[in-house]
Amino acid sequence: MVPEVLSQSEIDALLSALSSGSVDLEAISESAREDKIKLYDFRRPDKFSKDQLRAIQMIHESFARQVTTALSTMVRAMVSAEVVSVDQLAYDEFVRSLVQPTTIAILEMYPLTGNAVMELNPHLVFSIIDRMLGGKGEPLRKARELTDIERTVVERVLLRMLELLEESWSTVVDVRFRFDSMESNPFFVQICPGTDMVLLVTLKVQVGETEGMINLCVPYIVMEPMVDKLSSQHWFASTGRKDIQGVREALKNRLNAVVVPVALELGHSILSLQDVMQLQEGDVIRLDGTRGDPLGLRVGNRVKFYASPGTVDGAYAAKVTEVLSGEAQREEE
Repeated sequence: MVPEVLSQSEIDALLSALSSGSVDLEAISESAREDKIKLYDFRRPDKFSKDQLRAIQMIHESFARQVTTALSTMVRAMVSAEVVSVDQLAYDEFVRSLVQPTTIAILEMYPLTGNAVMELNPHLVFSIIDRMLGGKGEPLRKARELTDIERTVVERVLLRMLELLEESWSTVVDVRFRFDSMESNPFFVQICPGTDMVLLVTLKVQVGETEGMINLCVPYIVMEPMVDKLSSQHWFASTGRKDIQGVREALKNRLNAVVVPVALELGHSILSLQDVMQLQEGDVIRLDGTRGDPLGLRVGNRVKFYASPGTVDGAYAAKVTEVLSGEAQREEE
C-alpha cells in the first residue's frame, strides 16, 4: 500500500493545529480542496501560453541589453535596462494605469495589420532630453507636454530604439516597426477596443540617477498571425543556428551599397599657408607631374587605380589603365 503524501497546505494546517492545541480534520480537507481550485476570469481570457510569454521575455531581454548600450552612447551616461514583466491584460486596464501627460509613440508593425504603442515615463523622457541637450539629466518636478524641439529629440531616440527592437524580434519573426505619431494623452490613443487583450512588456530603465518605465503594448489581434512562431524552443533554435553563408552574403550586399568618395588627382604641390592665403583668381599652381603621367584615382584615403584623362559625351572623364596592388596602394597613401 502506497502511503498518502501530505500537501504543503495540509502540513501548514497540522502545524497550526498543533500550535493551537486542536486538530480539525475537516478544515484540513477543505483547505486542500481550495488549493486545487484555480480562479479564472472569463473577462480576461489568456491568449498567450506560458511558453509564448517566455519567448517574448527572452526577445525583450535581448532588446534591453541593446538599449543599455545604445542609450549610454546617446546620453553619455551610465544606463541600465531590464525587463520587469511580460503580461497580458485588457487594453483599458493598460490605459488607466498610465499617467497624464505622458509620451506615447504609436507604431506600425509590418507586415502585420494594426498598431502598437510604446509609452515612456515622463521623468525618464525629460532626463534623456536634458542630457542630450547638454544638461545634467535632471527630470522635471511636474510633467508637461513636449515642445516641438523636445519632440524632435525624443523621436530620434525612439527611432533608434525601434531599430534595436526589430533586430531583437528578427531572431523569431521578421517584423518591421515604424514610427507613426506621438501622443500625450493615453485616452486619445485607441489602437483596439478596450476589452481586447493586449501583450504588455515593461522595462525598467535607469539613466544616471533617474529611473523610469518603458511599456510596449501590442494587441493580441495584431500578433495573432505570428503567435505560432512564438515559443522558447523556436527562439533557441533561431539564435543557436547561424547561417554563416547567409550572413556573409548579407554583409557583402550591405558593403556593396556603401557610398565612398572617389577623387581623380591631377598632381600635387606643397604651399605655405601664407601662399594659400594670398591666392587670387588667375593664379597658377605648378604641379609635380607632367601631362603624360597617369592620374591617381583615389578611393577614400587610398590610391587604388591609375587612369588617363579624357572626355565622354562632352564631359570630363578618366579611363582606368592600371589596378594597383596592396603594396603599391600603401606607397601612394
